[in-house]
Amino acid sequence: MAQSIIPSKTRALGVLWNPLSLIFTQGQVRCHWKCQSRLSNNTKYEHVTCKQKNKQKNKYKIYVCHFYASRSCLLRVSPPNENLIISNPYRPWYERYQPISYKLCTRSGNEEQFRDMVTRCNNVGVNIYVDAVINHMCGSGGGSGTQSTCGSSYNTGTKDFPAVPYSYLDFNDGKSGTGSGEIENYGDANQVRNCRLVGLLDLALEKDYVRDKIADYLNNLISIGVAGFRLDAAKHMWSGDIKAITSQLNNLNTQWFVIDLGGEAISASEYFGNGRITEFKYDAKLGNVIRKWNGERMAYLRNWGEGWGFMPSDRASILTFFDSRLYKMGVGFMLAHPYGQTCVMSSYYWTRNFINGKDVNDWIGPPSYSNGSTKAVTINADSTCGNDWVCEHRWRQIKNMVIFRNVVNGQALANWWDNGGNRIAFSRGKKGFIIFNNDNMDVTLSTGLPAGTYCDVISGQKEGIRCTGTQITVSNTGSARFLISSSAKDPFIAIHVNAKL
Repeated sequence: MAQSIIPSKTRALGVLWNPLSLIFTQGQVRCHWKCQSRLSNNTKYEHVTCKQKNKQKNKYKIYVCHFYASRSCLLRVSPPNENLIISNPYRPWYERYQPISYKLCTRSGNEEQFRDMVTRCNNVGVNIYVDAVINHMCGSGGGSGTQSTCGSSYNTGTKDFPAVPYSYLDFNDGKSGTGSGEIENYGDANQVRNCRLVGLLDLALEKDYVRDKIADYLNNLISIGVAGFRLDAAKHMWSGDIKAITSQLNNLNTQWFVIDLGGEAISASEYFGNGRITEFKYDAKLGNVIRKWNGERMAYLRNWGEGWGFMPSDRASILTFFDSRLYKMGVGFMLAHPYGQTCVMSSYYWTRNFINGKDVNDWIGPPSYSNGSTKAVTINADSTCGNDWVCEHRWRQIKNMVIFRNVVNGQALANWWDNGGNRIAFSRGKKGFIIFNNDNMDVTLSTGLPAGTYCDVISGQKEGIRCTGTQITVSNTGSARFLISSSAKDPFIAIHVNAKL
């Protein structure tokens, strides 16, 4: 398994590029979500708005109103706690994953702004999930001083973090089993869990004091109204330590969340064994298929899911927004297929500089001014984002596939068709049908859908009784003709029962 210090900025499709992570919620959220969205790294809290469907949107505040209209109700945010300010390179995106304390103040905003965002989102049914960094504090090379987002003091040489407080007694030094204190052998479970991950000061999670401090931090977020967490670098923590911490967590804030299992209030600890694991190879393998690398074909996706063997990540092809045509195909497949809990990424642009096949600018943080403050997410006349924000979640194709996924929720994959190569199609029961073409195609297929005329939600969308894109006619036998050129801007078509004209 490839290792990285923190999840990559260019998350492809919806699968996080990071060491094994764990996602859980402390209670059963009453929310019929099927598509999880993620707030782009370091976006300011004030630029997130949560509004009721069909109400006028503030053009400067974009995220949740669109997801809410698409019936998606999860938004995951970058770590909200105080972090080290890194100046070399200048304010990289990964500084958010180097904690100084559990105070709530980052480049995204302070505690008051965080609370306001959570409240506004919860009030319209959009739940906030938090990236939680609890395995470690900042890197051992962070020095000392007050160069942190809340101004708290720290000393990495003496392992002193008074704003928590942590001292040298609260770290794993001395039991790593390596001379350097770093992970030197990823095949050794003790090293992976007890040594420093590329220099990050590893917390002694077996100590009650450390567990209590982390639980206090997470419980504070729960009291504010946070609905769940993604535990960063979960592979580097003993599962028993995670269980000990999560067993101390409170139930969700009853102002917004109701736990309803047979009328009884259920303890949060009963749910933690069901935490989801992030499959970070998903995007890599699907990228190979979409690009037709290494002899891969879309026809091979017939048994996509648990039965697939994944390639080493360093040989994989990652789809990102820089390859927008292929990226939309990949996201479309992910949202149409029933495998897993999906996640849609929202990104930002940066100037790439490839040297020997590696982007040496992959550290660059969010769009910022010269003083380091993050730029606002502005909306252009064509609904795209400005100020170098990508906002893939606003792309028509992705937004409409979020709706597709919710429409077909609970429907089995059926009516699979492929040509043995790079043309595939399948239905989700009798509610939705999607077809992909990585070649030229003119074919008539059984859709499983009721007869009628449908609006393709990829080339356009249904607006009242009108379709702004391609119309597909399903016959009385359930069949329909699909014509897709390999040069088409979007080489796939999706229809569902809610897009019937």
